[in-house]
Amino acid sequence: MCPTPSPDPELFDKVVNLCRRRGFVFPSAEIYGGFRSTYDYGPLGVLMLRNVKNAWWRSMVQLRDDIVGLDAAILSPPAIWEASGHLTNFTDPLVDCTNCKQRFRLDQLEDPDRCPNCGMTGTFTEARAFNLMFKTQAGPVEGAGHDVYLRPETAQGMFVNFKNVLLTSRKKPPFGIAQIGKSFRNEITPGNFVFRTREFEQMEMEYFVPPAEADTWYEYWVGERFRWYQEFGIPAHLLRLRPHEADELSHYSAGTTDVEFMFPWGWGELEGVANRGDFDLRAHAEHSGQALEYFDQATGDRYVPHVIEPAAGATRSMMAFLMAAYHEEEVRGETRTVLRLDSRLSPYQVAVLPLSKKDTLRPMARAVLAELQPHWQVEYDETQAIGRRYRRQDEIGTPLCVTVDFDSLEDRAVTVRDRDSMEQVRVPLDDLVGHLAGRLGNRVC
Repeated sequence: MCPTPSPDPELFDKVVNLCRRRGFVFPSAEIYGGFRSTYDYGPLGVLMLRNVKNAWWRSMVQLRDDIVGLDAAILSPPAIWEASGHLTNFTDPLVDCTNCKQRFRLDQLEDPDRCPNCGMTGTFTEARAFNLMFKTQAGPVEGAGHDVYLRPETAQGMFVNFKNVLLTSRKKPPFGIAQIGKSFRNEITPGNFVFRTREFEQMEMEYFVPPAEADTWYEYWVGERFRWYQEFGIPAHLLRLRPHEADELSHYSAGTTDVEFMFPWGWGELEGVANRGDFDLRAHAEHSGQALEYFDQATGDRYVPHVIEPAAGATRSMMAFLMAAYHEEEVRGETRTVLRLDSRLSPYQVAVLPLSKKDTLRPMARAVLAELQPHWQVEYDETQAIGRRYRRQDEIGTPLCVTVDFDSLEDRAVTVRDRDSMEQVRVPLDDLVGHLAGRLGNRVC
């Protein structure tokens, strides 16, 4: 049995440093001093984040015939958020310390009367509600009639398109609508690197079911989403399911369970699976005047479907996969850092490394690169000693390295090195694509 995990504060600094040093994540607008809680994804980060989203999409849409996709608009009118309850309910209770002038969320204070920054008591202002949505104006004239909002979640676009998707896809409950996209929340206390930011990407799916089947499908999706993180490399002992207590459920929720990961600061949410009931469709039907229901021609039943929503954070998930994959080990008296990422998530699946920069090896190495690029994301690196290049590929999570050496010119074979075991095998060039496909499980980008 795996030991009960405990937070590892040192891991946080190690992963953040690796992300910056190797080009996974950069602070946004850094040359201007940065912009708090916003990040840019570098050459490696953009590849890995894309792989996380592709893995989710493949599991949720490509490998199923009951879920279709959608890409809804980011800007939306106030009517949507009035119907959904976000204009009145999507708020945080804020207090200010009159002594040190710091601002806090009241519901996150251990002692609601004592300032955690300066230690003073009795210095908080009255709590006031702060709406988390970003508001802007559409068109050339400012005014309430032109207010629009950046969406705080992708879910509402799927609800307001329920009728469109139902008619065009010819699906019937149970069926789902999936979407990956940016969301925006004016968080008061962002932090912990990319875990909580004001701009982030979500991977959400709304699964519409007959009302009597809602509980069954809720349990099904809790299990499915918990297994997904394990399938892509997070050990089970670093994950847990946490059902929400009655007093923390959203006003629409009949049940919510979070999939949590043991981050360096403790347990943190990766994904929430919610039984939203029929609240959303009924609310939008009432406010829009459009019927959002399903009519079963076979039975004559007409009903408003209930909704099960698995909602994951793409950037949070990437961060968890990085932290779960980070390992340090001693090899011949030196510390080797290795990201043991699933090959489907690694920024590069293969690296092509000519043993030398000499022109005699470059043509063959470039030919190998060209042969592999249609199948996988491949890096080419001919700088530094081969040992240093192996270590760099280990540190960025590349599963396999292909080395072209001087013997390759004679025997038409290359050396394939495994990231995790560091074992090397000689493979004929004619067999290289098939050999790599077998090692990577035929996983192509």
